Amino acid sequence: MKITANIITLNEEANIAACIRSVQAVCDEVLVVDSQSTDRTCEIAESLGARVVVQPYLGDGPQKAFGAPLATYDWILSIDADERLAADAVSAIEGLDFEHTAFDAFSFARKTFVGKRQIRQWYPDRVTRLYHREKCGFSAARGHARVETDNVHDLDAHLLHYSYADFSEMIRTTHKFITRGAQLAHEAGKRAGTFDPIIHGTGALFKALILKRGLFYGPDDWHVAVISAYSSYMKYVVMRDLQDAENKTV
Repeated sequence: MKITANIITLNEEANIAACIRSVQAVCDEVLVVDSQSTDRTCEIAESLGARVVVQPYLGDGPQKAFGAPLATYDWILSIDADERLAADAVSAIEGLDFEHTAFDAFSFARKTFVGKRQIRQWYPDRVTRLYHREKCGFSAARGHARVETDNVHDLDAHLLHYSYADFSEMIRTTHKFITRGAQLAHEAGKRAGTFDPIIHGTGALFKALILKRGLFYGPDDWHVAVISAYSSYMKYVVMRDLQDAENKTV
């Protein structure tokens, strides 16, 4: 059974070649849905044989869902440009019997890195990425979306997620997520109370250090725990700013 890789991109010239090469081991088609990149992302993708479709960004779920009906094949491997198929994922996919499987989708454990350092509190971070488009698909969530199905099999295989080059980049990206997360929550009708920033910030720190055992994994996981707590805290601060601005216009 043939597979189409579906990759969404925006200015990913540093990542796209490695991503495409990793999926070409098991995918018969590579489809790149690009959000109007201004760098060489599209040029590099096309040079490696990918089919590129330009679509202004719709949000995470809608953007990933956009590519599914454009694919040549029914089985879709959705992968982000900063992700790679590990060798065990290639082997696992090659061993699947798509013609007779009882499952609609398959998930991978994901190893996430800051630079070359794996963040252990984020493991195994299961993500469903290989799915049959006629049986399931991505949710419409504009934030981090997921494939909606309960009929999924967990593969003993990995995606490698090179999320940030270093902690400086992680902090810069976190600021974007804070603003976007606050705006999406506000648009959904959620409201932040006076004590929500400290409640959610403290909760995020406890979850990262204790529940996910980041405290025992060393400095890299400590840094991530603090950044996660800061992100959660500031999201609710920004939500309160949005509420104040809305009240002033009433």
